[in-house]
Amino acid sequence: MSRRDTPHWFPRLLVHLVAYALAFTMLVPFGWMVLTSLKTRSGAIAVPLRWFPEGWPWQWQWGNYLEAWKVAELGRFYLNSIIVAVAITVLAGAHNALAGFAFCKLRFAGKRVTFALLMATMMLPYQVYFIFAYVLCTWIGYIDSYQALIVPFLASAFGIFYMRQAVVSVPDSLLDAGRMDGMTDFELFWYIVLPAVRPAVAALAIFTFMFGWNNFFWPLIVIDTSDHVTLPLAVQALATGLYVDSWPVQMAAATIITVPILVVFLIFQRRFVEGITLTGVKG
Repeated sequence: MSRRDTPHWFPRLLVHLVAYALAFTMLVPFGWMVLTSLKTRSGAIAVPLRWFPEGWPWQWQWGNYLEAWKVAELGRFYLNSIIVAVAITVLAGAHNALAGFAFCKLRFAGKRVTFALLMATMMLPYQVYFIFAYVLCTWIGYIDSYQALIVPFLASAFGIFYMRQAVVSVPDSLLDAGRMDGMTDFELFWYIVLPAVRPAVAALAIFTFMFGWNNFFWPLIVIDTSDHVTLPLAVQALATGLYVDSWPVQMAAATIITVPILVVFLIFQRRFVEGITLTGVKG
């Protein structure tokens, strides 16, 4: 069959099949996690491996979730993670959006040099930041507190760059018209820029929430007591057998951690796609 004789729907069908195949491979680990959380201890380590629990669907071990919640005290750790993730998402979103607006639309001395230095920090290894952040938190007494988990992430080079790319799409003529009407820079941002880049803000919020919720390395360094332990640390302790030595209970705890991320993504899914498209075609 020649290229001219190929049906017009065939390329699209091929793309969809490849996309579905890739999506399936990504869902397999998640499906295995959920199904393992509903097995008995013997069923989780049975050979040969079995996908579904014994006696499904009427004999699934839903009690594993209750055991994970009670034994590992996930309720308190859940609250800590919610406080940290929500605070980082809201505050970092505000700071990144304002900084992106300033670097894109405002004029001030050293603007290009400052932005270049900011972008240069993205080339540094992730762990390098934590050396200075830990020293600073020690100086100001933030160790083992909510402030230590939140303050170092109130802004990021990626967030500022991402919002700058979104703000580029706002016409300068709108801002000039606002200035002629006597609007301040903050009023221009709040009433003109922010409504135009709301999809990008929603997409950045998803990225930030996922980072704040799944952050493991930094809390492991700055948290010394159980009062401010977040869920990733609790699950790590659960996986080492500190609370209970059970694969199904560990998978139940991991599933509990995943639920808020899925909820946030489903709520902002449309805005997320719009935000990625907005920042991808402007520059």
